[in-house]
Amino acid sequence: MDWLTLPDAAAQLQVPVTRVRQMVRDRTLLARREDGVLRVPADFIIDGAVIKGLPGLLTVLADAGFTDDEALDWIFREDPSLPGTPMRALAENRSKEVKRRAQALAF
Repeated sequence: MDWLTLPDAAAQLQVPVTRVRQMVRDRTLLARREDGVLRVPADFIIDGAVIKGLPGLLTVLADAGFTDDEALDWIFREDPSLPGTPMRALAENRSKEVKRRAQALAF
């Protein structure tokens, strides 16, 4: 998986880095600290925007009790019922299907 630093993500989104930090705080994006640097998965940003369906999915996962690290792992884990990963399904504009699976995790 490729990662972007917050300044790199800001450049792709064409917003100030402070806005990206706010997006991480608001759980519109998830970030992981590696080597002391916050990074977001590059797959979360497509064509200069946060991938459609991601903010809603992150809310559902948080409501299901997932930590940020658990949510990141789930989003990129293979799921034979999709097929592929939830991230791939989001990229293929199948966010409703992914959210349904995430909601089922809460029960």
